[in-house]
Amino acid sequence: MLDKMTSNQRLMLAVALSITFFVAYTAIFPPVEPKKADAPKSQNVALTKDTGTTQAGISTITTEQATGHAISQEEKIAATASSNIVTVKSKEFILKIDTLGRISSKELLQAKYNDGKNEHSQLIPPFGTKPLFVRFLEDELNKEAASIAYTASISEITLEDTAQKVILTQKLPDLVVTKKLTFYPDGHYDAVVTLSKDKRYFIYLGQRPEITEQMMTVSGAMIYTDDELVTIIEDGDAEGRKTFTGVELISAFDQYSATIMYEFSKDTNIVVDRDKNDNPIVYFEALQKMNFKGYVGQKNYEVLEGIKPVLTNAIEYGWFTFASKPLFQLLSWLHGIFGNWGWSIIALTILVRVVLYPLTYKGMVSMQKIKEIAPKIKEVQAKYKGDPQRMNAAVMDMYKKHGANPLGGCLPMLLQIPVFFAIYRVLLNAVELQGAPWALWITDLSRMDTYYILPILMGASMYYQQKLTPNNFTDPMQEKVFKFLPVIFTFFFLTFPSGLVLYWFVNNLFSIAQQFIVNQQFKNAKDAQQIVDKHQEKKEITGNKDD
Repeated sequence: MLDKMTSNQRLMLAVALSITFFVAYTAIFPPVEPKKADAPKSQNVALTKDTGTTQAGISTITTEQATGHAISQEEKIAATASSNIVTVKSKEFILKIDTLGRISSKELLQAKYNDGKNEHSQLIPPFGTKPLFVRFLEDELNKEAASIAYTASISEITLEDTAQKVILTQKLPDLVVTKKLTFYPDGHYDAVVTLSKDKRYFIYLGQRPEITEQMMTVSGAMIYTDDELVTIIEDGDAEGRKTFTGVELISAFDQYSATIMYEFSKDTNIVVDRDKNDNPIVYFEALQKMNFKGYVGQKNYEVLEGIKPVLTNAIEYGWFTFASKPLFQLLSWLHGIFGNWGWSIIALTILVRVVLYPLTYKGMVSMQKIKEIAPKIKEVQAKYKGDPQRMNAAVMDMYKKHGANPLGGCLPMLLQIPVFFAIYRVLLNAVELQGAPWALWITDLSRMDTYYILPILMGASMYYQQKLTPNNFTDPMQEKVFKFLPVIFTFFFLTFPSGLVLYWFVNNLFSIAQQFIVNQQFKNAKDAQQIVDKHQEKKEITGNKDD
């Protein structure tokens, strides 16, 4: 069927497929609005007595529908601001611990991380489980733990150049729980949780941050195992209970932020359960003395790598991770050269165009050749109208004779689409772009251009590119639809991050330049051929006169 389509029809099909992909993905996976928790009832975690055979990797366990993990009324009281017993201050954040020994809040002080209301981002949601929360298997013991407050060795610590320690103690009637926490200026912490007696209990990762969510971003939980396997359970998609061993890190994340725990022993049972909204809840079965580490903050590549390189795997790019990860590393390298993320995006665009240049050039030449032989192809199609088999054979012979590839014009576009999506994922998930300026009116490359200058320039460049691109539409309706694509794309890109629109605009400029060069080459070749033909004609006329 493709061989019967014109080059521009195939190009339009490729673009239409990309639009369809975006629209379909948005329709199927719409951005999830943060759900407000209903008045929670006191409910313990639904745990089966037999959690199945522990094995490396993942095992799925069928259980009753998990609607637990909601905080009890006692826990809700403990979550109020007046119940915080420790405040950890730094120049970049303020972290608080409440009477249940949980990290109850973490506020980012940098303005570039402000939320949609331009207020300081709060990484710990007000409802739901929180980091370092301990829940016991025994119901009576759990009730005691929910009603008796922890005490702290110090009420306030300030992080500057060195780490600071705090000891939390909860004295239950028949058990003492001790949490020794060491906080570091970069946002991570060490944790040692000890029980005076051996009891079965669980430590929670906590709910994911609920700050920023844009189209096609993923929010939920991640499990990264020592065999480099990434398992992501998106919000609304948690099904039953799953257990993992050999885990390197667990993460509850949104677009830019994450709550992470790592450095468990290899045999630690990591459990992913679901709450009443089918969102993932992550916790692990702890030992009488449990050592691990954690981090609550932005998914900044340099920060995570500085803490521990494996933590960079908490930055996920979805389907295109295989391409997005090296593209981000290339973008970071370019940023080290230019010192500006906007110019780095432009440089990345140039490098991508250089790599794709031979293939794109070949496609453009093929489109020009197809345009030139279009009248002859129509003649062949008319001649063999009643014999499709002979018509197709004659058309393919015509392509072969003139060195035109019917797929040549469409293939470069198809190859650019995955590159576009990979870069889209990079620019959408790179927290480094938050608050990163480029031009006078672009103060944040992670957000839309509020003046709509870049989207309009992108649409105008796309329109001009169409003007330069050879076309031989036979269907007037297809031609009209094709002409409206720049308008459609302009409206489509209005709310895109300005960094992504910048990439697509610069990409269009290079396409225009390349198309202009190809068109000029064909024009020069055609002019040269006309000169040769006239010279030959003149020679023949002169020769005839001599005769």
